[in-house]
Formats: sequence, C-alpha cells, structure tokens
Amino acid sequence: MGVAPAKVVFTTGFARRYTGGEREFAIDAATLRGVIKEMDRRFPGLGTTLEEETTVAIDGAMHEVGYFQKLAPGAEVFFIPKIEGG
Repeated sequence: MGVAPAKVVFTTGFARRYTGGEREFAIDAATLRGVIKEMDRRFPGLGTTLEEETTVAIDGAMHEVGYFQKLAPGAEVFFIPKIEGG
C-alpha cells in the first residue's frame, strides 16, 4: 500500500486566477517544497507565486513557507493569498 498523497487546496479566487478554477489537487510529495515544485510543473510560474504571495496551513496549522516542512501522509496543504495593507 502506498503513501497517501497530500491534498492541496486553493481559495476560489486564487484558483480562478492561476489554475483555471481547479481548487484541489492530490500531490505525492514528502515536503512542502515538493508540493510547490509539482504545482509549478503543472502550472509553469505558479511556484514563484506560491512562494511569494501565499501563506500556508498544513493540517490547519499556519506556517511561513518552509520549503523543507515535512508532510504527513494525506496531509491537507491549504495555500492562502497574503493580504497586503496599504
């Protein structure tokens, strides 16, 4: 039996802008960096956007983008667009 892939989730607005409206993805990755690299492979240029313009929650806990953050099998990775003040 294999390892459960991470469930990657985007907000509706973010998905509309970057992934053609697709909000959820199953990604085989052991670290957050692996998730970002795979999303960039699927949607060229998205990796940089995820690194620079989002905060991430892994299984409900907020994290700064820590590339080597380990993911538990079946983890939910939710990318949240950063809110800028002005």
